[in-house]
Amino acid sequence: MKNSYIGELIAEFLGTMILILFGVGVVAQVVTNPDGAMGDHDSIAWAWGIGVILGVYVAGRVSGAHINPAVTIALAAFKGFPWRKVLPYCLAQTLGAFVAAIIVRFVYADLIARIDAEHTIASQGIFSTLPGNGVEGANVTITTAFFDQIVGTAILVFVVFALITATNNPPLANMTPVVIGLLVVGIGMAWGANAGYAINPARDFGPRFASWITGYETAMFDQNGTLYFWLPIVAPIIGGLIGGAAFKYLVERYLPAEAPEVTLEPTPAEPTPPPTAADPNHQKQA
Repeated sequence: MKNSYIGELIAEFLGTMILILFGVGVVAQVVTNPDGAMGDHDSIAWAWGIGVILGVYVAGRVSGAHINPAVTIALAAFKGFPWRKVLPYCLAQTLGAFVAAIIVRFVYADLIARIDAEHTIASQGIFSTLPGNGVEGANVTITTAFFDQIVGTAILVFVVFALITATNNPPLANMTPVVIGLLVVGIGMAWGANAGYAINPARDFGPRFASWITGYETAMFDQNGTLYFWLPIVAPIIGGLIGGAAFKYLVERYLPAEAPEVTLEPTPAEPTPPPTAADPNHQKQA
């Protein structure tokens, strides 16, 4: 059966897996080559964006390519997505992120061991986010990290809603995934310092759990020993709801009821006379 419910879950699993293979993969490459020869923050931001683009292309036709529980919950709250599908979608996304992180953990095992044989906080940031990106002395508080994740995810969902709403002149020619990817690149470049811009509970918890079961005993904590795993889950969900509500009540309510019709230039069998002022459709055609 095409577009079956199982197919939707598989699509969310695979789309999120592709996202994490690129995202966690690029962080592993940068962290395990600290001399900068294999990339920096900009390469991380761009690879995460590319991962989003490709993940959305993989899953978009079948499931809508949420690949993010915060997006799924916001779609259910404001766009009519069935609530009964929310938990299965979130689980499929988290499982896809987990499997991808396990692959990265295995492939990069030698390089990780070279820089951090004890699997400490020094390389934990490959898999999960940390306040101040795990830098000692960054002095980013839990409160700051929490609100940072709310703001980043609110921006994400607000703009995603703008891009997928038909009455809002969204990108054409199947370019929406590319623009969403650029959105994630922008968030990474503007909102990455305080908490690593998880903006996606599955993106953080799936790889965090993968690292925990493969030797990172402190995976659920930050560099200060504070229990941290919950923050990139709770804050993005709140932020997604805020962003979705902002679009629905501040933008969508003022949009036209129907999307403008987009057509190619007509080639009628007989020439069409130019409109005149007497033509009742003159104003519309003009």
